[in-house]
Amino acid sequence: MAIALNLIIIVLALVTLVFLLKGRPKAAPMQLQGQPAGGSYTPLPEGEPAHHWSDERRFQLEVVGESRYQSAIRELAGKHGDSKAEVFLPALLLPDDHNPYEDKAVAVFLSGRMVGYLAPKDALAFRESLARQELSGKLTSTEGVVRGGGLYEGKRLSYSVSLDIPPRA
Repeated sequence: MAIALNLIIIVLALVTLVFLLKGRPKAAPMQLQGQPAGGSYTPLPEGEPAHHWSDERRFQLEVVGESRYQSAIRELAGKHGDSKAEVFLPALLLPDDHNPYEDKAVAVFLSGRMVGYLAPKDALAFRESLARQELSGKLTSTEGVVRGGGLYEGKRLSYSVSLDIPPRA
């Protein structure tokens, strides 16, 4: 009898737990400025850049998250046959204060197209540099390069994006 009672209590606890975790009404997603309908988030750069960065074309600062933007980056790379692309394009950097995933995010755009973000550690250093130059929250520019996309065993490799910004600017 005690075993049956314990089993009933365990089943009721599990049902209650499932109801609490799955049965909770979902809050409507907040529509942020720059967020397109459909739930995906993309910030929108506005205005003219307040500063232009340059590291003498070293392109040492890598952009992350490009895998989500490979189709846009592929278009920006243009036609390059079987060989790897190396295309230089104007870039914008936007401190993204409304990013729902990373509070210190810095979005990266090439020729007006979103291509990724700075890595969290790089974004924090970049924002500190903006603050030192009294440019906090401002849109800035630099030059970017799209590399990669060559063919390997009949398959197109991924592209990468790097920026002409001094590391830890």
